[in-house]
Amino acid sequence: MFIRSLDEIKGTDRYKKMPRSATISARYLTKTEGMGFSLHVNRGEPISPIQLWYRNHWEANYLISGALKITDLASGDEWVLGPGDLYQVGPNDRHLYEVLETEHHLSIFCPALHGTESHDSDGAYPPSGPLPETSRTMFVRRISEMRLAGAEMVVANGNARTIRAITKADGIGFSLSDVKFAAGARATLWYKHHWETNYIISGTGTVDDLSTGESWTLEPDMAYNVGPKDRHLISANSDIHLVSVFCPPLAGTEQHDADGALSASGPVPCGPVGY
Repeated sequence: MFIRSLDEIKGTDRYKKMPRSATISARYLTKTEGMGFSLHVNRGEPISPIQLWYRNHWEANYLISGALKITDLASGDEWVLGPGDLYQVGPNDRHLYEVLETEHHLSIFCPALHGTESHDSDGAYPPSGPLPETSRTMFVRRISEMRLAGAEMVVANGNARTIRAITKADGIGFSLSDVKFAAGARATLWYKHHWETNYIISGTGTVDDLSTGESWTLEPDMAYNVGPKDRHLISANSDIHLVSVFCPPLAGTEQHDADGALSASGPVPCGPVGY
């Protein structure tokens, strides 16, 4: 397992000012990590609408704070998004992106970006790998509405609650879950059949690598990353809220077994070189 933090990324070529907007993008995961997706942590100031069109990628965006407005240029549909909302776009979705209030959001791309790309005149990135093909068009999901509708599950052998907001059925190459651990929770987990990143939104705790004995403090703006070799222990000092991304994607109904694993759901990416 390995850890990424904002402080570690600042001052490197993974920390970028996006030229088409007032956004700073920290590239926590890129194609180099071999996890099947890339993870960008973005912070932006209000801007007028800009056109984007990810012809060669699928992208999910989870809003942590602030407000965005997204417009589908094919249908004319518009959405104003707040914290806990997410939207997905792909090759079929020429759209407008507008920041209404200073914002903080996660972007997950499949195939994974190299991290050095710039948008072209259409608002696209160049190809970076095979593209999951589907007729899916852009959609918005709101975690608060999903929770009210009864979509929240108790997982991690009773130690966490999750809403699996993007699943294998969406066909975009990864799944995304909103996860909460209550203060005092302790969960031993071992993703034998997946790669997973976990971005901490709020709260503090520790993660212990049970193979190496290494331990890290968890706090906002860091991500811990685990794969098939990484049996680990999560301990919540306070309530912890995080976003979890899996590849291969979860079907969405899985429960952790006695080892803390989830059942296989597809081919497992190779992971970092030498893993």
